[in-house]
Amino acid sequence: MDYFDLHCDTATEIYKKKSGLDGEDFNVTLQKTDAYGRFAQVFAVWIDDSLRGEPAWEYFCNVSDYFKNEIKKHTGRILFCRTPGGLREAYGTKRKAALLSIEGGAALAGNIGNVGKAYEKGVRLLTLTWNGKCELGCGCMCGDGGGLTGFGKDTVREMQSFNMVVDVSHLSEKGFWDVARVAKRPFAATHSDSKAVCKVNRNLTDAQFTEIARGGGIVGINMCAGFLGGALGVEAALKHIGHFLDLGGEKAVAVGADFDGCTLPADINGADSMVKLYGGICGSFGKETADDIFYNNAYNFFINNI
Repeated sequence: MDYFDLHCDTATEIYKKKSGLDGEDFNVTLQKTDAYGRFAQVFAVWIDDSLRGEPAWEYFCNVSDYFKNEIKKHTGRILFCRTPGGLREAYGTKRKAALLSIEGGAALAGNIGNVGKAYEKGVRLLTLTWNGKCELGCGCMCGDGGGLTGFGKDTVREMQSFNMVVDVSHLSEKGFWDVARVAKRPFAATHSDSKAVCKVNRNLTDAQFTEIARGGGIVGINMCAGFLGGALGVEAALKHIGHFLDLGGEKAVAVGADFDGCTLPADINGADSMVKLYGGICGSFGKETADDIFYNNAYNFFINNI
């Protein structure tokens, strides 16, 4: 089986612990992903809501540089991908594919020019906010229900001019609809589940999911126990997947497990254990759907949008 995951915090965690991709204490490691034929991972640099302004930009630079140096140490096993050609090369040379993202637009330090600088550093996706408020707008937990700021709307336009994917996970509902009005290209919710199945602020309403899918976007199923709403991750995730499929999401559902960034359910402890979810999808919805959710949908989305 193949596996393409839209979101993990492993790059940030290895930086914080001064460890590496071959470490044993992370959900995503080179060893744990050897079980898969083709493997691709979007690695996020997470910007905590305590970071703002230039310190946020500097932190992103430090983490991304550390992460890219770590990839260089393992160049025979993993390839840093900036283009669709890079993804194809990783597959052709039997290496894992790594893409870089930012989780939290505060990393831009309120400077629109940093979008281009981040792109030059290899960023191909940016999650506009984390849970709180930043220069771009309100996250899902900031309390005042605000949407995108003017700078946030300008950032969406600037990102799309670079073919940098806009990610609405963590964004407030009002901010989501601001993106839907401003965006001219498909966008993503890289690690969000269904609010109809589990009513928490981080999950998507049916209208939000349908808007993403209608526009050719992608949604990654998050394995965070609190967002799934069940003791067993596979069983709960299948409910979210089934609901999204009922909304017409056959080509819009993917996986964004949020590894190394969340509390996992009892039956999922890392990338290697996701074979259980793949088997569950095969049993419930068929192998073709499982292959689409685990690899094809995400691969096709990035081939067409970066």
